[in-house]
Amino acid sequence: MTTTVDYADVAGLAGTDLGWTEWLEVTQDRVNLFADATDDHQWIHVDPERAADGPFGGPIAHGFLTLSLTVKFWSELFDVTGVTTRVNYGLDKVRFVSPVAVGSRVRMNAVIDEVTEVRGGYQFAVDQTIEIEGGEKPAVVARGLYRFYA
Repeated sequence: MTTTVDYADVAGLAGTDLGWTEWLEVTQDRVNLFADATDDHQWIHVDPERAADGPFGGPIAHGFLTLSLTVKFWSELFDVTGVTTRVNYGLDKVRFVSPVAVGSRVRMNAVIDEVTEVRGGYQFAVDQTIEIEGGEKPAVVARGLYRFYA
């Protein structure tokens, strides 16, 4: 469920746990499209037959594909009204903890850790965890930086 707040109310959001997104299946088609977009056609991602004999027993998503899902998931969890511009400002510490097997489902939790005033707006430091359904460890943990300008 999306948490929607007005720009005038964002300063006090530090510490807010936004909860979890819906599950998303990571399909071979999605992996192949990402491989085409990035020119990363390593067999561990795009060759299911060869990957079946590899270290993970099948194809896995690119780590950066899983990380890129934070954009979709973040917009699923949070929105600010009364802004003119939203910017994905960057990332701090990122870790690819567990591989995501093709066919797995993933979702993200986000906690707003810091809200800092910047020229013309606010920057959010958001602790993001992408988990794999049934997994013991997360797929990705990262701190995303997002800016909202009025």
